Amino acid sequence: MHDLARYLVFFQYIGTKYSGAVKGCPHHQLGKKGVQDHVEDAIQRLKPINPVSLSVSSRTDAGVHALSNSAHFDLQRRGNKPPFTEDVVVQALNFCLKTEQIRITRACRVPADFHARFRAQSRTYVYRLALGVSHHSLLPLTDSELCWSLGDTELDTDAMHEAAALLAGTHDFSTFRAVNSDMPFKNPVKTLEAVAIQPGNSFVQSHFHRELQFLELTFTSRSFLYKQVRRMTGALVAVGQRKLSIPRLKTLLEVRDTLAYPQGLAAPAQGLFLTKVDYKETDLQRLEEQRPSASNSKDGCA
Repeated sequence: MHDLARYLVFFQYIGTKYSGAVKGCPHHQLGKKGVQDHVEDAIQRLKPINPVSLSVSSRTDAGVHALSNSAHFDLQRRGNKPPFTEDVVVQALNFCLKTEQIRITRACRVPADFHARFRAQSRTYVYRLALGVSHHSLLPLTDSELCWSLGDTELDTDAMHEAAALLAGTHDFSTFRAVNSDMPFKNPVKTLEAVAIQPGNSFVQSHFHRELQFLELTFTSRSFLYKQVRRMTGALVAVGQRKLSIPRLKTLLEVRDTLAYPQGLAAPAQGLFLTKVDYKETDLQRLEEQRPSASNSKDGCA
């Protein structure tokens, strides 16, 4: 009899219509489902004999997007059939997801003790800013829900770089944790491995009737606190707008008090992307055992 097969999948999504990466909470999100709900529904349509449960590596909030999130799940096929190959898992789940704005991009067979969340070595987020846009409706459709539109035609990027250097390294980021965090006892000490501020771009830049200017703020750490990236982004933008001084930012970091963070300063959800979840290459190597080929990608989808 064939045992459970554990798969690590990488997936992307446009988060606008979802309650977040993990299971939705209808009471708070007006009935919206989470990305996890839809992926679990797709796995269920592969007709496994085991209960379906997806363990997501990185929780993203409502409206936040991902170019590469990850999760693991176990699957045992009916009738003593061999495990699906990785390619079939990708094709079958995408077929079952149909028109959802969710795509599985890669699948890897991993050992039974592998955990998508706890084996992750780092996570990278990118926040996109559009400058000189007085209202999001003035953005091209390809960017309207995928960036934060600012009326400023320029920001003091030198000051932003100086402020970013203050945030880099190991700190207690309690000030940058959301007040309503559902994990208040999570260790607030994090190591921000990298903070970068650089020009961004738009796919339609050369096809739009006016010039657009984008900035991208990139953050890498093993893990983040709830809404930490959006709060750091809002602070860096405020520094660039000369609304928040660098000494004041330093004080906010040192005071380690979530209530000290200025109200209304956090960046909105729509400009934030989870772009990468890194693992050790040895964790992603194929299992040594030989696996026979499986049936076509639509097998098991009802």
